[in-house]
Amino acid sequence: MTRGPITVDRRATIAAILIVLVYFAIELSWGRPPICPCGSVKLWTGAVWSAENSQQISDWYSLSHVIHGFLFYAAAWALLPGRARLWALPLAVLIEGSWELLENSPIIIDRYRATTAAIGYSGDSILNSMADIGMMVIGFALARRLPVWATVGLAIFFELLALAVIRDNLTLNILMLTWPVDAIRVWQAG
Repeated sequence: MTRGPITVDRRATIAAILIVLVYFAIELSWGRPPICPCGSVKLWTGAVWSAENSQQISDWYSLSHVIHGFLFYAAAWALLPGRARLWALPLAVLIEGSWELLENSPIIIDRYRATTAAIGYSGDSILNSMADIGMMVIGFALARRLPVWATVGLAIFFELLALAVIRDNLTLNILMLTWPVDAIRVWQAG
């Protein structure tokens, strides 16, 4: 049996937008900073060790959120039957948004500080958190349109690019959160 691309209909798109608004409200109620505490809003910040990392619209970690979109699309394509696939995008937004809440909870912020090279990490601004969800949606949309080989190639390219430039990527991020390796932490710190 062959499967075509996952369809995204109007109701599912509206549901995804409403889910994002709920996550926005939750982070606001938690007292997360709406924008970078520095007072500026930038499209990109490439300085991983600066106070603006995870505060602006995008940074090197945005690549990992695009990869999340690739992975969520692949999982939905493989696991969701029939009409349930119509709800793949809101489901992906729900999962990504839940990760953003968890990532900005004291338990994960403290874990990042204790097990990774992100010693001064204080969590994301709401702007960055919402943009991370948007990056996942971009990844989901790309996976919907690109052939599988191109999506896999792009994910590998993003992982290797981030590894080369910032000594971190999605793979190392997961490893260091779940099973910290001191040698990797030392290498990442430069």
